[in-house]
Amino acid sequence: MSLSKLVSTRFLLTLICILFLFTRLYKISEIPASVYWDEASIGYNAYSISQTLKDEWGEFLPIHFRAFGEFKLPVYIYAVVPFVKLFGLSAFSVRLPSVLFSLGVVILTYVLARKLYGSKTIGFFSSFFVSISPWFFIFSRTGYEATAGLFFYLLAVYFFLQYQKSSWYILFSVIGFILSAYSYNSFRVIAPLSILVLVINWISAGVYPMLRHGVGMTKKRRIIWPLLLSAVILVLSIIPIYRLYKFDSGGVRLQAVGATGTAVIKNYFSHFSPDFLILKGDKNLRSQQSGFGQLYLPELILAVLGLLYIICRKPTTACLLPLLLLLLGPVPAAVTKESPHALRSISMVPFIAIIVAQGAVHLGQLFKNRKYLINFTIVIIFLIFFVNYFQNFLNLFPVESAKDWQYEYKVINKDYGDKFDKYSRIFISDRYAQPYIFTLFYLKYDPDKFRKEAVRNSIDQWGFSTVKEFGKFEFGKFPEIVSFN
Repeated sequence: MSLSKLVSTRFLLTLICILFLFTRLYKISEIPASVYWDEASIGYNAYSISQTLKDEWGEFLPIHFRAFGEFKLPVYIYAVVPFVKLFGLSAFSVRLPSVLFSLGVVILTYVLARKLYGSKTIGFFSSFFVSISPWFFIFSRTGYEATAGLFFYLLAVYFFLQYQKSSWYILFSVIGFILSAYSYNSFRVIAPLSILVLVINWISAGVYPMLRHGVGMTKKRRIIWPLLLSAVILVLSIIPIYRLYKFDSGGVRLQAVGATGTAVIKNYFSHFSPDFLILKGDKNLRSQQSGFGQLYLPELILAVLGLLYIICRKPTTACLLPLLLLLLGPVPAAVTKESPHALRSISMVPFIAIIVAQGAVHLGQLFKNRKYLINFTIVIIFLIFFVNYFQNFLNLFPVESAKDWQYEYKVINKDYGDKFDKYSRIFISDRYAQPYIFTLFYLKYDPDKFRKEAVRNSIDQWGFSTVKEFGKFEFGKFPEIVSFN
């Protein structure tokens, strides 16, 4: 590779990463307006671990964090711990790991696309589309565990595709899938399905012909030992998950949110509807801005071109892989009652981007003499759409979404927290969310003190158990939130 090409490759990818980091770090502590209850819970449990090596319930370095009773997964919480140590307990320290994991997703999308298609241009377009994706934007600048899950999931897929270099990459891939499954619940569904797809591809394209036509015993051992070790680690990783859903209340929560029968099919296909993709998107303001779909309109057009190219060119298994993995994406959301669901189907994001990138590249190839002009025009058009999205996010979104991000509890605990010492008893309504966790988060309440004082409510029908009171604070259904005038 010439020096000019090497500089160009690094320069373009660097520009994409700079664009990504600027739009994610800008006002990261201020927009969205407040941490929401899961961010507060992640942050406080990370804070408790950093101070005492125990979670809010007093469990020593748990694999599953009981939290509200829904049992949060460990990877993202432990990832937040060093940032809490460095920067203190704040929205910034909770959200920064998500930005870094998401930056990894942008880079891995480039690497994966280039690996599959041998094209730097497809790789660049893929990473560019992920970096400005309206589907991915809010998740990638807030404390969502799913970003860690997506990062390790893509890393696992990439390692699996490296098996021809060394069979030990299969072990690294399995570890990646396990980490994704311990980051976000959707990947507990997607990971095994993806492994099945990849193994079928692996057997047909690599291992089976090799074993069938004969290889030396030494080479067979090089294949078998990584497989055996991977299988052992995989089985061991399943044991805590089995115990959670069999013996703890994790199973209650699973039954409460589950969908059945024809609803599953309807939920699945709702993720491909124009209403979800283009017109309205996810209606939850913690997932998407109102008035925006999950994709830009030009994205859908290029996705259709990309699909036509993949299907019509006698595709290899590798070329079909993004489409196959994309089709797995809605499965976790389809089996739940809330659907379509942008967060639970987050694994669709990089594979849509890769397919859209194929459409962009092959559109340019239709006009060979003007290929670079077409590529440049596509970038400009998408940047215009993204600038509009970003401006709306900065100017309108903080106001219209404040209630969804439980801003009221930030006002109570942060803006009025310095007045709490005047009162012997403080009552806070639970009208909007899980109020106790915001008081713990914003006051940086001592974890040992909290565990001694906490009085918890009984477990409800959803499997949740919240705090009734601790110290001078009591939470419940009161006529109004106390005034500090």
